[in-house]
Amino acid sequence: MEKRFAFLALALAGACWGLGFPLGKFILTETDAAHMVLLRFATAAIAAAPFALARAETRALFRSPVILAAGAFYGIAFMVQFEGLAHVSVTLAALLVGAMPALIAISARLLGEKVSRASWLGVAAATLGAALIAGKPDGAGSPLGVALSLGSLLIFLAWLLVLRRAPPSPTPMAIPAVTVIVATFTVLPIALLMHGPPKLDLSPLVWTAVVGQGVLATLLATAAWSFGAARVDAASAGVFINIEPLMGASLGVMLFGDHLTFALGAGGLLIIAGSFIVVLGEKRQPLVTTSAGPI
Repeated sequence: MEKRFAFLALALAGACWGLGFPLGKFILTETDAAHMVLLRFATAAIAAAPFALARAETRALFRSPVILAAGAFYGIAFMVQFEGLAHVSVTLAALLVGAMPALIAISARLLGEKVSRASWLGVAAATLGAALIAGKPDGAGSPLGVALSLGSLLIFLAWLLVLRRAPPSPTPMAIPAVTVIVATFTVLPIALLMHGPPKLDLSPLVWTAVVGQGVLATLLATAAWSFGAARVDAASAGVFINIEPLMGASLGVMLFGDHLTFALGAGGLLIIAGSFIVVLGEKRQPLVTTSAGPI
C-alpha cells in the first residue's frame, strides 16, 4: 500500500512539472519571461517560507555554500528555459526536456561512474531525438529558442550535480524550500536589470496561472517527488520524469493548437523512449536525484 501511494505521488510530481510549460505560455501573453519566472518563484517562496524558516537547523542551510550555489543555478536555469519558451512552442519545449535523463547518464560517465550499455543506447536515442527536433523544428520555434531550451538543461544538470554535495536535510522539505527562496533572490536582480519592476496588473486568469506555477509546478511537485522517491528504488522513480514532457507536449497540442509534425513526433518519441532506457538501464547506479527532486 505504501509503494502504491509512492507511485501516485511520483505521478503527481511529473504531472505538476508538466503544467509548467502550458501555464508559462499563458502567462507570457501578458508579461515577459524574466518577470514570469520572478513571479513564479516569489509565489513559491511565500509558500515555502514556513518550511524554510520554522527551525534553526533549516535556517542554517542559508549559510551553506552548496545550497546557495544550487539555488542560484535553479533560478537561472528557469530564466533561461522560459526565455527559450518565449521563442518556441509548448510542445517543442516540453519534448526537449525529455533529453534530461540522457544528460544525467553522460555526466555520470564523465564523473567516473559506471554507465551500462543499455543506458548508452538510450542516450543515443534521446540525442538523436533532440537533434531531429533541433534540426527541423518545422515552425515550432526559432534556433535561438531551441538553443536556450537545451542550454537550460545543462544548467539544471549543474544544479543536480551541486546538490549531490548538499548537507543532510533536517526535514524532507528543508532543502527544496531553502533552494526556492535562494532562487527567488537570484532571479530578482536579474529580472529588475533586464526589464525593471514586474507588471502586477495582470488579469485574474494569468494570476491564477502564476499561483499554479509557484504552488503546483514548483512546491507541490517537489514535495510529492520527495515523498515518492524516498519509498521506491531510484530507477523506478526516474521513469516518472518522463511524465513532464508527455504532459507538456499533450497540453501544447490540445490547448495551444501546436502542430504535431513528424519531426516533433518522431523526435519526442525517441527522447522519451531513450530516457526510459537510460533510467531502467541504471538499476545499479542511482539516478541523480536529491530531496529537491529533478526539474
